[in-house]
Amino acid sequence: MARIKRGKIAAKKRRKILKATKGFRWGRKSKERAAKEALLHAWSHAFRGRKEEKRVNRAGWQAKINAAIRIEGSTYHELIHALKVNNIKLDRKVLADIAENEPAVFKKIIASLDKKPDVKATK
Repeated sequence: MARIKRGKIAAKKRRKILKATKGFRWGRKSKERAAKEALLHAWSHAFRGRKEEKRVNRAGWQAKINAAIRIEGSTYHELIHALKVNNIKLDRKVLADIAENEPAVFKKIIASLDKKPDVKATK
């Protein structure tokens, strides 16, 4: 039976792992065993971090919208409810961008809500 050599595959595997740990500190960038361990943790934190980033962004959008709507004399909760009642499908990201960069357009959106039936009466 012929001998199976897998030096090529093993070297490829090592290179892949060490490439992923580029920039890590100490031996975790150059020692295969330490690099493997570091990547296990790094990838799990990266997965969690992507979820956390979405939460943080949404909270920021809500704060921007709330600040803009309070200037107009209402609250974030009332605005979101009014948007749903009036079937205006703008997400929080877009609303926050409009509120920050285009205050005149934001006021028009709020004015369009006032033309519809009273929001507080629908509760």
